[in-house]
Amino acid sequence: MRDGFVKVKAAAPEIKVADTEHNSEKIIEIIERADSDGVKVLVLPELCTTGASCRELYYQKHLLSASDKALQKIAGATAGRDMLVFIGAPLAHEGKLYSAAAAIYDGKILAFVPKESASNDGVFDVAPEFETQIYSESFSWVSLLPRAIFSHKAVSGLNVAPIFSADRQAALSPLYELCANGALILAELSDEPMRICSKNQTSAYLRAESEKYSAAIVSAAPGEGESTTDYVYSGLSLIYEAGEQLSCGEFGASAMSEIDIDYLIDRRRRMKTFKSTDSFDDRRIEWGSSEVGECRLTREYKKLPFVPEKDELEEFCERAMLIQAMGVKKRMEYTGLYKPVIGVSGGVDSTLVVLSCAKALDMLGMPRENLIAVTMPCFGTTERTKSNAVIIAEQLGATLRVIPIDESVKAHFKIIDHSLYDYSVVFENVQARERTMALLNIANKVGGIHVGTKDLSEQADGWCTFNGDQISNYDINAGLTKTMVQAVVRHYAEKTADKILSDALFDILDTPVTPELLPISERGELLQKSEDSVGPYSLQDFFLYHMLMRGTEPKKLIRISEYVFKGEYDRKTLVKWLLSYSRRLFIQQFKRSTTADGPEQMGFTFSPRTGYKMPSDAESTLWLKALDEIKL
Repeated sequence: MRDGFVKVKAAAPEIKVADTEHNSEKIIEIIERADSDGVKVLVLPELCTTGASCRELYYQKHLLSASDKALQKIAGATAGRDMLVFIGAPLAHEGKLYSAAAAIYDGKILAFVPKESASNDGVFDVAPEFETQIYSESFSWVSLLPRAIFSHKAVSGLNVAPIFSADRQAALSPLYELCANGALILAELSDEPMRICSKNQTSAYLRAESEKYSAAIVSAAPGEGESTTDYVYSGLSLIYEAGEQLSCGEFGASAMSEIDIDYLIDRRRRMKTFKSTDSFDDRRIEWGSSEVGECRLTREYKKLPFVPEKDELEEFCERAMLIQAMGVKKRMEYTGLYKPVIGVSGGVDSTLVVLSCAKALDMLGMPRENLIAVTMPCFGTTERTKSNAVIIAEQLGATLRVIPIDESVKAHFKIIDHSLYDYSVVFENVQARERTMALLNIANKVGGIHVGTKDLSEQADGWCTFNGDQISNYDINAGLTKTMVQAVVRHYAEKTADKILSDALFDILDTPVTPELLPISERGELLQKSEDSVGPYSLQDFFLYHMLMRGTEPKKLIRISEYVFKGEYDRKTLVKWLLSYSRRLFIQQFKRSTTADGPEQMGFTFSPRTGYKMPSDAESTLWLKALDEIKL
């Protein structure tokens, strides 16, 4: 459980209806396999000691007693195992019959947590309101405790609460109270049969509820062996973490993954919507060892966390461009300035801005000639990028202006007494600011607005010139990371019927990302590449997602990165680029504090008004020190 990872599993035993001896053996087999996998929280279906389809047989004392004995046998099989197990079983007490979750750890039944909602067939009673003690010849006195939370002794925040699938339909679901009082993992014991749409419906519910409550839900439903008199059961097992499906199993396959409780705690801190209640103080039960062991990672992480899977990619790209177009459309309508002025470099960022501004003009019913595409070649411009910029502008029907700035840059060097052969930051920034000054002045001259091109990734690491490409009248790339920009441009290239435009777009995507501020080689080849200075953008966006959006600590982030990028980047390389990224993230904040307006796209932005805010003079020492301590 090091680094806040907890391995969980949901599984459905292959039962025989009302055969508790057979069922207990199958359950014990699952427990043994889970233990060998390093599982710390195991969830089995509702009523799995007897089967969930016994109907009137649940009233039989003989079956209830056999279930109690099976529970005690199962509990004995957990002795010496560091694993919290939730098993569904029928439970008789004082003339009432409950469907309960037996919470078992290290050979003991810690408590029974009864189902709160009445069953559809009317067999089981509604859970009692208060705690009571129940007795059985098989397990002596055990608490019957509604809405209980099981808290780990050594791992802060590792709080697990059993729930039932029927509680989803309750007007007052127990989920809010449980989560408000610290439950991070919800162990859902389900009795749901298989229906045509049940998998999608259950997945949609778990996705929504886990995201709503910033929780993990581990759900196990009955599987094969259940009665098919009225239903068929598939053993659907699902694990969700804050809206993301981590694992899914069905028809004998279990679901297993690792929950990142640090991430869930980070989300809860930001929510500030939960209000705990003192009434839960006597509903907490401790479990777990005092030692915190390792947790081997098996969960799948996306290398490109901001780019969706293929089946969602088309809608994602269409909506991303629509948001950009609507943003600049509103800004033009408000100002009455209907000529977007864009500096086009032949790079992916400026290309997307041109595409979206063309769309905005289409939405306004205005000619694309209103779009002023300005290419300003200088010392670092290659024929390849210049040619692509021209092609894009011409194919879209924009007004193209080619304004070489080398002479004006040289004049400025002379004014400030800077050598033409001194390739310091001054050499680069003079060019960037010259371009921005020209674009702003052109916008004034033609009655338009200068639409900026920097993206979210460049804002994060400050890979832009202050008062150069850092500023504009409106910044429509502000809500998209570099990998998102590339995905949207690629989608446009694939769908457009314009072959010339498509070829140019694909060539732009194949061109190394560069600010083109340092001279090219004698052969006209590009020498300055952004990723040589700030690291691969796949890593940058991965760091951005995990460090800022998930609150992942430096050492943990290196561990995750090693796991995800195994075979691509070794530890030394990952530490190098995360050190660089962390340093730049802090020292470049002053650029983000004065950035232009621009639309948010996916729940994260650096807007100084509504986005991620930090002081411009905060120290990065703690983060850098943590990375320096990593053994290479």
